[in-house]
Amino acid sequence: MTYGDIWRAIDALAARRGLSPSGLARAAGLDPTTFNRSKRAAPDGKPRWPSTESIARILAACDTSWDEFAALLAGRTGGAGRAIPIVGLAKAGADGFFDESGFPVGADETVRFPNLSEEPVYALEIAGDSMEPTYRAGDVVVVQPGAPVRRGDRVVVRTRAGEVMAKVLGRRNDQSVELLSLNPTHGARKIAAGDVDWIARIVWASQ
Repeated sequence: MTYGDIWRAIDALAARRGLSPSGLARAAGLDPTTFNRSKRAAPDGKPRWPSTESIARILAACDTSWDEFAALLAGRTGGAGRAIPIVGLAKAGADGFFDESGFPVGADETVRFPNLSEEPVYALEIAGDSMEPTYRAGDVVVVQPGAPVRRGDRVVVRTRAGEVMAKVLGRRNDQSVELLSLNPTHGARKIAAGDVDWIARIVWASQ
């Protein structure tokens, strides 16, 4: 990340919202001159970097995640990454919704994934409270079928009965799979290995 990158990203964020740099600062409750070009260098000519607080405030004002801002830093001003399928947990449990590799074949909506990787991924909207406080209902996680998973990874699991859940992978052997919740009010679950359709790793979350 360079000085020029971050100021270009701020300008791009303002443009995406139809605002001037001054308008963006105002929307975030900052001094309207905060992002003016005259403020981007100190009186001695040295580059002046915006504060992390000011960036956090404009992202909140624009309902933009740090990952989306990172996409702007990377120069992708036309959108935060590529479009990927998004599905809800309830719909994900339907028969025939996933192919044998665990990728949805019936999703008709997409979201933007701010990532440079071209690996096949999809987004899943969280339901329930078993992964609070890290993931809350309505949060979106990005799942990569086929990625290696190991104990301690946050994963999405589908059972052969059609249940789909976000969990933390616990102990796993030829006989059973242990699934843990982040919410302490939810106990661990142990599922017979033969009852698991697939396990896919969560690689990103938008909250």
